[in-house]
Amino acid sequence: MEMAIGSNPTSKLTLKALPLSSRNFEPIRNNSIHSSSWLRRQFFGGALSIKTKSKISSAHLRNSIKCAVSQATDTSTEKKIQLVRRSDIRNIAIVAHVDHGKTTLVDAMLRQSKVFRDNQFVQERIMDSNDLERERGITILSKNTSIKYKDSKINIIDTPGHSDFGGEVERILNMVEGVLLVVDSVEGPMPQTRFVLKKALEFGLAVVVVINKIDRPSARPDYVINSTFELFIELNASDEQCDFQVIYASGLKGKAGLSPEKLADDLGPLFEAVVRCIPGPEIAKDGSLQMLATNIEYDEHKGRIAVGRLHAGILTKGMDVRICTSEDACRFGKVSELFVYDQFNRVPAERVEAGDICAVCGINDIQIGETIADKITGKPLPSIKVEEPTVRMSFSINTSPFVGREGKYVTTRNLRDRLYRELERNLAMKVEDGENSDTFIVSGRGTLHITILIENMRREGYEFMVGPPKVINKRVNDKLLEPYEIAIVEVPEEYVGPVVELLGRRRGQMTDMQGSGSEGTTFMNYKIPTRGLLGLRNSILTVSRGTAVLNTIFDEYGPWAGDISTRDLGSLVAFEDGTATTYALTSSQERGQLFIGPGTDVYKGQIVGIHQRPGDLSLNVCKKKAATNVRSNKEVSVVLDSPLEYSLDDCIEYIQEDELVEVTPLSIRMCKNLKMSKKSH
Repeated sequence: MEMAIGSNPTSKLTLKALPLSSRNFEPIRNNSIHSSSWLRRQFFGGALSIKTKSKISSAHLRNSIKCAVSQATDTSTEKKIQLVRRSDIRNIAIVAHVDHGKTTLVDAMLRQSKVFRDNQFVQERIMDSNDLERERGITILSKNTSIKYKDSKINIIDTPGHSDFGGEVERILNMVEGVLLVVDSVEGPMPQTRFVLKKALEFGLAVVVVINKIDRPSARPDYVINSTFELFIELNASDEQCDFQVIYASGLKGKAGLSPEKLADDLGPLFEAVVRCIPGPEIAKDGSLQMLATNIEYDEHKGRIAVGRLHAGILTKGMDVRICTSEDACRFGKVSELFVYDQFNRVPAERVEAGDICAVCGINDIQIGETIADKITGKPLPSIKVEEPTVRMSFSINTSPFVGREGKYVTTRNLRDRLYRELERNLAMKVEDGENSDTFIVSGRGTLHITILIENMRREGYEFMVGPPKVINKRVNDKLLEPYEIAIVEVPEEYVGPVVELLGRRRGQMTDMQGSGSEGTTFMNYKIPTRGLLGLRNSILTVSRGTAVLNTIFDEYGPWAGDISTRDLGSLVAFEDGTATTYALTSSQERGQLFIGPGTDVYKGQIVGIHQRPGDLSLNVCKKKAATNVRSNKEVSVVLDSPLEYSLDDCIEYIQEDELVEVTPLSIRMCKNLKMSKKSH
């Protein structure tokens, strides 16, 4: 019985809370070689094995019912109000690195819990409801759903995997008691895996490790478990946290098991692990009402909807409440409607008890981080804290000759209102006024974080210009510090040389290098300034013939690394307004690679191509062939090269200090910054 959850001394107490048949525990005894207890003996020898029951105090047994729990959680239970645990609810977040299969795994969990009819058509990646998420194949916003398993309700939150959206992950960890840490069976722990696990351990959350994509031919589960255990040790996890439960799964096939060779026909073992190893919410049932607004949604009819977990008390429909930001700043409101998450939908509810995740309507000025509390005795909960941004970009109104042709919102007031409205939901972003009234400085976790905002704005009908990304430096003790990031590059062996040379020029320092076996790929770990990563993605794809995979995450602030050259070639610039002609482009393409084709409208100062040498070159791409009465004996056939098609991300990576990207609903153009060129003259 005790082997069901490794060597955890609290297994008996867990079994009392959620009785399970002994049949469910039997397979793990057979698979004990894969448990983290076995890993600990491999790393540290038998003398440092997990404590026995005789060494655990009875107080610790009463306060801990987790497979994995931090010591910080135990000490926090010393409160005047008696805390109890709800055994009928589990609140979990699914966290992982990008492309490790979180959303696909949630799809399988929803299907197998009979959320949809058998004959109902369900598209792939159900949780990625945003058009932009579907186009890019990544999760950008965290989303809630819930399923029923036996007698338990499991609230599931799907989180983004990209490091630029780490603020979403930090925010929702306030709502849960445990996480499913999904790790790819080939790649193992990646930069974002480290980030989300670090945050989960800081919050004292229970962790269940899911080795996903176990059906891949090159899967190496033993290596992945070893690497994950090393990561737990590096992040100073407690003994209880290191004794994590391991589940092997294939999200695509909807199978899971306690051994990589013996997967069940469904995700039953995964559901059992969630119910067994993730504790129910610890609540003050008789305490005064407290709910932290962790997320904000918007509905055209209901207005702003605050989403969060009820920490204490009971919330009812029509209840008068107090909204607190601090002890001194409070205001009053009324709950007009109340919802809970039932399967894939929000369902109206008359009352919600502490421990459940709910959505509250009627408080139109509610902000993320505010507390909905009892009208008389309510006190605020600690506000949500996220890490500081590291990259900033300037947003300004469109000043090109083509302004107003395609966009609906073009004025400074429109731009200001939209940017400051973004702050209501996007906690990791900051907006400041720029040098003049037409410019705003937007700071975020990375270029992708800000690029997603730009893409959303252009789809909403906004027209504006953005400058190149710049890192946010700090000065400590008169020393200039800049942000550094950990970069992991996966590249085939034949391209290792060019990639190492490129990263060396970007001031990157290699910290580790290892091959991955039969596939012939090499993994390289670098510590590199964030400045060196700006514009790196296209360059690294070029030198590796499109085969390299680059993953990065913020590490720390370090000493200024020196000057970094991010682009060697100049730009081809149009020097008059007009329409590009085939005649002019024929001679222009000999100077470099073009972004435009014949018939494209251009204006003076627009970037129309990449110069083949350093320095900019002005061209006349609108020149027409002189009309004379001299006829040639035969027509000369002209062959034009296909123009380069740059996406929004590519344009932002390409531009330099004196260049801008013009963003409109239908077009993305690059141009020279006339204000900077005037200053230089």
